Amino acid sequence: MILKKINPIFNYLNTKQWLTVCLFVILWGISTLSYWKKYQWNPSSMVNFGHEFALQNEAETPENAILFKGEAGDLGAGYDGQIFYYFSRPLANLNLDWPKGFDESYRAPRIGYPLLIAIFGVFGKSFAIFGMYFWNISLILISYFFLRKLLNEETKPYAVLYLLSPFALGSYYVLVSDSVMVSLLIIAYYFYVKEKWIQFVLLSSLAILTKEPALFLLFPLGLLALLRMDWKRVIVVGSVLVIPVCWHLYLSFKFPNWRPGRLTDFILPFEGLISYSESIWRQLASGGSIKDLARLLSRLPLVILFFLGVFLPFTGKMQKGWEFRISFLLVMFMVGTAGYYHFWSVYENVSRMFTLSIPILLLLVNEDRQIRKQEYILMTLLILVFFLLKVLMISKQMNFQVGF
Repeated sequence: MILKKINPIFNYLNTKQWLTVCLFVILWGISTLSYWKKYQWNPSSMVNFGHEFALQNEAETPENAILFKGEAGDLGAGYDGQIFYYFSRPLANLNLDWPKGFDESYRAPRIGYPLLIAIFGVFGKSFAIFGMYFWNISLILISYFFLRKLLNEETKPYAVLYLLSPFALGSYYVLVSDSVMVSLLIIAYYFYVKEKWIQFVLLSSLAILTKEPALFLLFPLGLLALLRMDWKRVIVVGSVLVIPVCWHLYLSFKFPNWRPGRLTDFILPFEGLISYSESIWRQLASGGSIKDLARLLSRLPLVILFFLGVFLPFTGKMQKGWEFRISFLLVMFMVGTAGYYHFWSVYENVSRMFTLSIPILLLLVNEDRQIRKQEYILMTLLILVFFLLKVLMISKQMNFQVGF
């Protein structure tokens, strides 16, 4: 078995935490520098400012920022990192004058990450960009050590998989919120286990406000407490909704057309997977270029990982860790119902949807050693290799300009 052959590597890294952290720094550092190199070593490049959005928000766009002009098939200029940056600027300026050009009903509820960025943003636009790097890097490192404290000695060696997750790295690579949400959630869960209720509620609330899939772990925890009739924990877990609900009530007042069910518009069961499969057959039938086919097939390992993930929670002893089984299946549900246009058509969009699956898998293995984990772990490691190859050898320079 391949996993047994690489287990000594996991065990060795577990005994040499300095080496594990160094490996993390090397992987994330290489990815960062390879990106900067394409764009005049400018750190603003990873924020992915789109020229059309920068023009609409010129006063809050950093001077000499890398502005992407957009190319055919990229769903518009720039990428989501700019959204969190621009939404942080009103908070840093102590107002709620939302940036122009973005859908408030979809973006404004996810105020957690912009709030963290704004802590640095009060010192200026460049500090806001620094904050985006700071929170992604520092939170995953901090949450890694919290996660290790939650795992038993047999499972602890696999924690390196969390730190070297290709999905967390992919989220950082475009400076979006997925790894930030997951990091906050893991730290919050640690406090839940240690019965530090105030810390748990505040961090969980922030995680939900960062991205809604935080509920995929919190909901099963509340369900478990309810079935055990542990009313104190039921109340504590239920309390994490107070702050997000208050924020949503404010948004319903601020934006009359806003509605909390906006995200359900993106739930399209298997439409993304089916459309992606059809796009492969069309490419093969048309005899297009090898590069286009390779770019299209880069998402195929994620399809395989999805089906492995659907199968995984039904292995082992079902009565053990069922709250984590539910959580894991909710992540797979999110992937399986993601549409093609907004998700499966872009590697980064669908890849980072798997970010939460890695810590949930580790927590499940911690409860049930008989869970069939090896295929999921090996495919994740293979995806990490593919991602690094993509970053270093395949990703091309996009059309850009420096400042206005």
